[in-house]
Amino acid sequence: MTEARRAAAATRRHPLVQVLARAGFAANGVVHALIGVLVIALAAGGRGEADQVGALRSVAAVPWGAMVVWAVAIGLWGLALWHLAAGATSRGDGRWGRRASEWSQGVVFAAVGILAASIALGATPDADGTARVASRGILALTGGPFLLAAVGAGIAVAGVVFVVMGVRRSFEMRMAIPRSSLGALVRSLGVAGFVAKGAALGILGVLLLVAAVHADAARAGGLDSAVDGLLTLPAGRGIAVALGVGLMAYGVFCGFRARYARL
Repeated sequence: MTEARRAAAATRRHPLVQVLARAGFAANGVVHALIGVLVIALAAGGRGEADQVGALRSVAAVPWGAMVVWAVAIGLWGLALWHLAAGATSRGDGRWGRRASEWSQGVVFAAVGILAASIALGATPDADGTARVASRGILALTGGPFLLAAVGAGIAVAGVVFVVMGVRRSFEMRMAIPRSSLGALVRSLGVAGFVAKGAALGILGVLLLVAAVHADAARAGGLDSAVDGLLTLPAGRGIAVALGVGLMAYGVFCGFRARYARL
């Protein structure tokens, strides 16, 4: 084992990193549960941002909320560190696929942690606006529409992976779920949650694909724009409510994952 791999293994096994990783699972659950509530609120005619920014800003707005958002950021950074270390220690057949998965999750959690920290400091980011600015920058490149389509396809594929993980219950391999009625509840939450998370990612991927086909960055956006689009469909409100309930289920599942994850 190389020095780098030994350092990564020691980091992954460190008690503090494991505590922070479990806190990160719980923090991720809080964010997704709040997003689910916001999606349902929009479907019922309310207003707000049904995305990570909206969820974190709603927490920051309550008394001592900024401290809670800081705790979310720290937990997510801990989970990011654990995933990065897990990727570095992957071995055997298919290790590069596992490394890519672990490292990509680490990058995502680190980015959301940075977003949470910025909100705790008083920033007011615009997720939809950021997505459109990024899409506009990609479209300005040579072959930009193809590159944006590739990004959209990648996100859509990630959505399909989440759905498959939910249907096949492959998330159980990384958890020590008890064989009891509580365990059955956790499994049910996991199935519903992974399918809903996958559906949300799939919708985001489709938005980027549409923006790429029309070479129009204004058609891109985040989850908030995706929900707005859903609400224009004939059965859109029902679909949005189902999506919100599924995201809440995923949030609760992440809370249990903080307890039962195999680290």
